[in-house]
Amino acid sequence: MPDVPIDQLPVDPTVAWVFPGQGAQHVGMGADLVDTSATARAVFTAADIALDVSLSQICFDGPEDELTRTINTQPAIVTHSIAALSAALETDAITSRPAFVAGHSLGEYAALVAAGAIGFDEGVRLVRERGRLMQEACDAEAGTMAAVLGLEQDVLAPIAAEHGAALCNANAPGNITIGGTLAAVEAASTAASEAGAVKVVPLAVSGAFHTPLMQSAADGLREALAGVEFKQPRTPVISNVTATPLEDPATLATELVDQVTNPVLWAASVKCMQEAGVTTLIEFGPGRVLGGLARRIDRGLNTINIGTAGDLTPEGSD
Repeated sequence: MPDVPIDQLPVDPTVAWVFPGQGAQHVGMGADLVDTSATARAVFTAADIALDVSLSQICFDGPEDELTRTINTQPAIVTHSIAALSAALETDAITSRPAFVAGHSLGEYAALVAAGAIGFDEGVRLVRERGRLMQEACDAEAGTMAAVLGLEQDVLAPIAAEHGAALCNANAPGNITIGGTLAAVEAASTAASEAGAVKVVPLAVSGAFHTPLMQSAADGLREALAGVEFKQPRTPVISNVTATPLEDPATLATELVDQVTNPVLWAASVKCMQEAGVTTLIEFGPGRVLGGLARRIDRGLNTINIGTAGDLTPEGSD
C-alpha cells in the first residue's frame, strides 16, 4: 500500500482533514467505494493482507457482532477512512492538502497515515493490536461510559473525580462522556443530574475507554510501539491528549500511548485548528459523527463528509 500521495498538492490553510473513532462503523461500510475506486479497493486489499484477516468481508457483509468486536472495529474504521481519502484523491474530489489533520481516538491512527508519519500497513496492524489490548483490559475489569449533556468540563470533572470516575471525551460544549467502574459511573451520573445536567445517557460500550482502567492496554501498546519508527508528519497532527499540533516524530509514540488512558480533547482540538485559520473540516470515513460535533462546537464551521461513493462529487458531499 503506497503512502497517501499528497506531497505535490498545494496547502489550503483553511482546511483540516478529520477522521472518526469507534461508534461510526456499520455493516456495508466501504463496499460502494471498492466498487467504484481502484485505490479504495487497494486499501482494503492491503488491510486484509497486513492483518491476515478478511477485514473487507467483515466490513462489507458483517455480521454486525463481528464488526463491533473492538479488535475488528478499530482497523475497520481506519481502513475505511484511508480508502475514502484515497478515492477522493483519485477522483480529484480533493485537490489540495490540509493545514492540519486530526482523528478522534483511534482516528488519530488514520490521521498519522494521512500525514505520512506512518505507513498504512503498520498503522492498521498497530490499531488492531490496540483494539485487542483494549478488549483485554475491558475483560479484566468491567467498566462503562455515559454521555453527560448540559454540563461543561470544569463543572463535570470534579463531580466525576469525587465519585471515582473520569472524563473520557470532551466532544463539544455541554457534550462530555465519563467512564469508570460500573458503580463509579452510576454514582457520578446521579451527581451530574443533580448538578443540572440536561441528560445523562448510558453508553453501550464494553469498557471505560480513555480512563485509567485502560492502563494495561497502554502498557501493552507501549511495547508494540517500541520498534516503530515514525516519520516527520507532512502535515501537523493535532494531539488528542493536549489539543496542540504534533510535528516531532519523537513525540508520536508517547501520544498514542497516552491517549489510551487520557480524555480525548476533541472540542479543544477543533478550536486549536480554528484559531490557526481553519474554517472547513473534511471528515473521511464512516458516518457523520465529527461533522455533527463540529456544528455543536461552532455552527460557522463548514463540514464536508466523504465516506461513500456518492460523496465524491460536489453534489454528494455537504
